Amino acid sequence: MSDTELVLRSTRVITPEGTRPATVTVADGRITAVLPYEVAVPSNARLEDFGDHVLLPGLVDTHVHVNDPGRTEWEGFWTATRAAAAGGITTLVDMPLNSLPPTTTVDNLRTKQAVAADKAHIDVGFWGGALPDNIKDLRPLHESGVFGFKAFLSPSGVDEFPHLDQDRLAQSLAEIASFGGLLIVHAEDPHHLEAAPQHGGPKYADFLASRPRDAEDTAIAQLIGQAKRLDARVHVLHLSSSDALPLIAEAKSEGVRITVETCPHYLTLTAEEVPDGASEFKCCPPIREAANQDLLWQALADGTIDCVVTDHSPSTADLKTDDFATAWGGISGLQLSLAAVWTEARRRGHGLEDVVRWMSSRTAELVGLDTRKGAIEAGRDADFAVLAPDETFTVDPAALQHRNRVTAYAGKTLYGVVKSTWLRGERIVADGEFTEPKGQLLTRDN
Repeated sequence: MSDTELVLRSTRVITPEGTRPATVTVADGRITAVLPYEVAVPSNARLEDFGDHVLLPGLVDTHVHVNDPGRTEWEGFWTATRAAAAGGITTLVDMPLNSLPPTTTVDNLRTKQAVAADKAHIDVGFWGGALPDNIKDLRPLHESGVFGFKAFLSPSGVDEFPHLDQDRLAQSLAEIASFGGLLIVHAEDPHHLEAAPQHGGPKYADFLASRPRDAEDTAIAQLIGQAKRLDARVHVLHLSSSDALPLIAEAKSEGVRITVETCPHYLTLTAEEVPDGASEFKCCPPIREAANQDLLWQALADGTIDCVVTDHSPSTADLKTDDFATAWGGISGLQLSLAAVWTEARRRGHGLEDVVRWMSSRTAELVGLDTRKGAIEAGRDADFAVLAPDETFTVDPAALQHRNRVTAYAGKTLYGVVKSTWLRGERIVADGEFTEPKGQLLTRDN
């Protein structure tokens, strides 16, 4: 322990072996050891004793729309990463669309990295995009360090990011499989969406009917077929339809290389509670009924769903009109995701170890960062959140770090107050006070 610079101590440290009293030693930004609680602290090391507050690994959010550059009035790296840090997230992976340019060529990736470099309060990686006309760009993007490729199977909502039909999906997936890459998919079938009733207006029930479960179910079944045929690795984004769970479970049992995520809003909000005209609740696919939510929780518990990510997708307030057909579809959740999920998880009998598995360990594994992130053990980055799990707070939009403070969680009382967040052994936020940006830009190989 002679090179130890920092010692963190808590009666509740969440480790891969369970939660226990422990002392965590840090040197050069990495965890060097997880030791018994009573171990002596070296005289040259600084001790931070968190008492009974829980020390957990910093969360890894692999689904975030930062929108920078190009739509920075919606969000940006400065505000998004501050919001993430305030919520205990220490790593995020940025989606390739809603920024201008989208991350669909190496040049566009370089543009985005240049913008993010001096604004990131946490570590940031990047997804590439798979479009109908950029198959030639996929391997160069992979070699430049993107963590995988995002594709839509139905219109994305922005013209510069068109969706893939089944032929183009097959071509893109074959190319990505050829170099061992990962395709992550917004899985809604456009034909089912076109056939659904499209009334518009303020009624949430009408919006829900316009994004039926069978659109998700069909698209996921098609994706499973393609992945099986090509032995390709695929990931289903923001699953909301519980009807697709048997398909997914069967595919996994057959050895199809498929993983699945869901989001805090699907796990904590229900269609029955959405007021008419309240488009802060609009997202695609939509928030569904309480009975559907129960089945998503069961699938998390049994491993059919692998992980939980925010799909943080903000916009300016004026785009959140009271017409669900025309309002921007996206929910801002970075700062509140841990508390929202923990609040519902504890009500359903889950522990913080489960939340850490869903929101840190498995997300780090998804993007290949599991040798560096996602757990408190020797050799990993010294990324932590310090949580008071039994303290509550009421969501005040004015207290959020998001650039646009529109939130579906306004007024809700949540459990879990993040006391401080640490990145590579440095405290980057505590009690609402932030340091200057200390985040690094991550690539798949580092």
